[in-house]
Amino acid sequence: VQLVESGGGLVQAGGTLRLSCAASGDTFSNYVMGWFLQSLGKVRAIVVAISRSGGTTYYSDSVKGRFTISRDNAKVTVYLQMNSLQPEDTAVYFCAAGTNLSFKPISYYSNTARYDYWGQGTQVTVSS
Repeated sequence: VQLVESGGGLVQAGGTLRLSCAASGDTFSNYVMGWFLQSLGKVRAIVVAISRSGGTTYYSDSVKGRFTISRDNAKVTVYLQMNSLQPEDTAVYFCAAGTNLSFKPISYYSNTARYDYWGQGTQVTVSS
C-alpha cells in the first residue's frame, strides 16, 4: 500500500486545516487507518484511528472535540479535519495503514507498531 498525504501548511492559532491521505496498491477497505504526529525531538504519537468501515474511531485526548477523521473507501482516501488549531499541534502528520485483526478494539491501533504502511508525512505549523 502506498500512502500520500496532502493538505498541510501554515495556519494561525484558531484556524483550520484538512489533511488528506490517498492510498493505492491494495484494497483500502481492508485496512484500519490512522493519523499520527511527530513533533521535533519527540516520538511519533497517535492522533486518531478509524476502523475499516469508518464506524469506529479512537481519538487522543488532546484532539477530542477539535479533530475529526473520516474515510471514503470508494475514493480510497482518509481525511483529518483539524479545527481550533493550537501551536502545540505543530508537527509532521503521518497517515498509516494497519492490517485489520478481528476482535481487536480500535484502541489497539493507537500504537505505531500496529501499522504496516506509512506515508511520507505533511508538515502542519500553527503560529500563535
